[in-house]
Amino acid sequence: MITEHDGSSLATRIAHRMTPAVIQAVRARAEATGGCLQPVHLTGFRTVTDHAGRVLDHTSGVVYAPCGNRRESVCPACSDRYAADAFHLLRAGMTGGKTVPETVADKPRLFLTVTAPSFGTVHNRPATRTGRHLPCRCGEYHHEADTRIGTATDPEHYDYRGAVLWQGHAGELWHAFTVRLRREIAVAAGIRAQDFADHARLSYAKVAEYQRRGLVHFHAVIRLDGPAGPEDPAPAWADNALLEHATRAAVENTRVTRTLTVDGDTAKHVFAWGQQADIRPIRPAHAHEPDDGEITDRALAGYIAKYATKGTSTSEVPDRPIRSEKAIDALDVHPHHRRMITTAWALGANGDLGFLRKWAHMLGFRGHFLTKSIAYSITFTAIRGDRRTHQHLATLQAAGATPGTVLVVNHWKHTGNGYRHHEDRDIAAAIYEGKRQQRKEKLDKEAQP
Repeated sequence: MITEHDGSSLATRIAHRMTPAVIQAVRARAEATGGCLQPVHLTGFRTVTDHAGRVLDHTSGVVYAPCGNRRESVCPACSDRYAADAFHLLRAGMTGGKTVPETVADKPRLFLTVTAPSFGTVHNRPATRTGRHLPCRCGEYHHEADTRIGTATDPEHYDYRGAVLWQGHAGELWHAFTVRLRREIAVAAGIRAQDFADHARLSYAKVAEYQRRGLVHFHAVIRLDGPAGPEDPAPAWADNALLEHATRAAVENTRVTRTLTVDGDTAKHVFAWGQQADIRPIRPAHAHEPDDGEITDRALAGYIAKYATKGTSTSEVPDRPIRSEKAIDALDVHPHHRRMITTAWALGANGDLGFLRKWAHMLGFRGHFLTKSIAYSITFTAIRGDRRTHQHLATLQAAGATPGTVLVVNHWKHTGNGYRHHEDRDIAAAIYEGKRQQRKEKLDKEAQP
């Protein structure tokens, strides 16, 4: 990042250089990136010519492009855009839209949350069914903002090694779960497991979210299609009750077994889900009478927006990979999470677990924030491609051209990142806040019945 430190006050710097023309130029660049705080500097040119060689539009010099980082601590604007894309991707698989038929809303669907096992007692904020708060096991009453919530009550007896090992295999555990779920559905339907693909197709999307204890849990939308995918009706035997029964069995019975050598000791390690699994059937938004335990797809769309945002903005982990053990001491994280990072780094010294050093900054989690099956819905690539196409067509329209009648030549190279002046960054931040509020109002409106 390029930043100026001249010792003068912000007001003095603004008065010195922020003329109306400069402000207009800074705003234009920031608007073009959606308020990105770490814009990529591209130096070069773009030329739009017609078939006769006449130049219709020419841009040269330095332009700013969004950094695209999904971490809110790095760039709130790009993180917010990522979360919005995730929201639309997930919702399309529930209710249709964006090339997905609306008939998916009438298929067997459920919302699943699976968590990590317990690795020791942590500070919490228990409450009764009536909402009355109870003391933590440590004897204190914790308020919501207490940074101790989720951290070990007794760090010396907390199983940090087990927690990090589980976290490092959470992605494999999810994959094993989807394999097991297909088998459980086949058993419940009375068909052979090897014939499942001839009768039905399992479609899903999951979001990973960090709990305050530093371990991920997964929220997933699971849908049962016909063998051809979203356009194909689900088989006659498929309903929410069967899908719920099979999912519960798969959660309880999924295991991942790995033989690992840790500090010279070779042993089998078995990884499974925690006991706090939540399975809730999804009913269509047009259903009139709610059933106990069910959730409407419209309400779930609102929840997913929250999960998508939270999943990209956790403050429990550093922004970048850790390069040395010494660098861990300089991290501004809670001692509980520092202990997890230190444990991941130490375990990474073993040949079987070398990947843990690469992912120590993620507390050992090496999976993707959002994954989906191929047929669940549209892809991130398609969503972003549509946005680029829209921007490209707008540029051509401004030049009085159409895609089939012009030649566009782009020649750019990366020459920097960030803002040189703090006041430029402040303008970008203000632009992002405005866009964030507009997007929030739009999402809130879409989530309403």
